[in-house]
Amino acid sequence: MNAHSVRHPRARSRVDRRQTGPVSADHYFSAEPTTPDRRGEIEFSVAGRGYRLAVASGIFSAGRLDPGTAVLLRKGDLPVADAGGTFLDLGCGYGPIACVLASEAPGATVYAVDVNARARELTALNAETLGLAGRVRVAEPGEVPEEVTFDQIWSNPPTHVGKSELRALMQRWLPRLAPGGVAWLVINRHLGGDSLHTWLVENGWDVERTASQKGFRVLRVARKTD
Repeated sequence: MNAHSVRHPRARSRVDRRQTGPVSADHYFSAEPTTPDRRGEIEFSVAGRGYRLAVASGIFSAGRLDPGTAVLLRKGDLPVADAGGTFLDLGCGYGPIACVLASEAPGATVYAVDVNARARELTALNAETLGLAGRVRVAEPGEVPEEVTFDQIWSNPPTHVGKSELRALMQRWLPRLAPGGVAWLVINRHLGGDSLHTWLVENGWDVERTASQKGFRVLRVARKTD
């Protein structure tokens, strides 16, 4: 499937289930997964573009495009083709969000950040395969220069790390939104989606639930302007 097929206004997921074996939540947010590195591929489409990405065991949702990620890419406002600036895919996994953002906005730079070394390796590989390597910058969290701010942050954050760790993640990265910047988050309703919404509002953010689908909340987060 070509990564530059005819565009379509809505995303749809089509998964090639060449399984890589069971993936445990004990490993996808570990820095160095200990599970065997079993490789595979998945296929999906977003906004009329087809993607075939390499995956592996020991990373998040290796057997399919995660349903939350699919909802986010379908319901979030993807950047327009002439959008520039700097974007962040926070908790990039094997890179589906980063690859979509870089494909949709050829003038933008996308930082793909993850603590998982195997995930970063796969994101770099997938970006290179799609011809996006020059604009997708794969990094550990501590490798992102302090002066870099983001026009857009996209994330399907690791809710299984726990509430305090998830909130710490938000406290670390949301303040790096550039003036006028926006973050798009997807959170499972049963794993704290509504409580995170409330907490963000209590901490001074302008939060709008733009969609609720298949048990997931899509949140648009920005600085308050008043």
